[in-house]
Amino acid sequence: MSGLIDFHSHILPGIDDGSKTLEMSIRMLRMEAQQGIGHVVATPHFYPQYDTPERFLRRRAAAEIALREEMQKHTDLPALSVGAEVYYFSGISDSDQLHRLTTGQKRYIMLEMPTVPWTQNMYQEMENIYTKHGITPIIAHIDRYISPLRHRQILNRLEDLPVLVQANSDFFLHPMTAPLALRMLKEKRIHLLGSDCHNCSTRKPELGRAAEKIEKHMGASAMEQIGYYEKLVLAAERSG
Repeated sequence: MSGLIDFHSHILPGIDDGSKTLEMSIRMLRMEAQQGIGHVVATPHFYPQYDTPERFLRRRAAAEIALREEMQKHTDLPALSVGAEVYYFSGISDSDQLHRLTTGQKRYIMLEMPTVPWTQNMYQEMENIYTKHGITPIIAHIDRYISPLRHRQILNRLEDLPVLVQANSDFFLHPMTAPLALRMLKEKRIHLLGSDCHNCSTRKPELGRAAEKIEKHMGASAMEQIGYYEKLVLAAERSG
């Protein structure tokens, strides 16, 4: 397997609870490359209750510049893109700052939803982000929000909305959740994959292992399905 894309990572150094140093970021990128990951999307946390877009973007730019300069000293590392993992807030669809926090040339935005029962207003906000701004929400780590008792309700609602759904590698690797993850992928309820890596030990990049498991149980066509959505988002990024 080669050319996989990690759509959710905390690999930029010193900007959130992810990588702490340039050295750690390079080690994480090296681990990604060894697993066949060809492209990593850095999605540092943006918490609107604690930060402003201006401050966040300044910090992100500084971290990105430093990492890219360090990457030039190494070979065979994955390509790097930057975005953000934006924490949901009431009224988000009315914000005029969303285009500054996107991935894919202002056409996709990754949302971290609250781990509480989602209200009708939350679903409406997701739809309004698209209808008002032309930006497609990517729902981060769907595995965080679902449970055997309520996952169908969330998934059925999302299926009717202009959103993409991202799942973490752990969802496919943990024996308790793997059957549900594979079933959701088969039902085309998962569009993008990410490692959500934060470091080299307790939350290390493991997307390659997840992809191997997916291919083992579902065949190459499952990863081709993921590849379609990967190209959709990154094509939008490159078109700018």
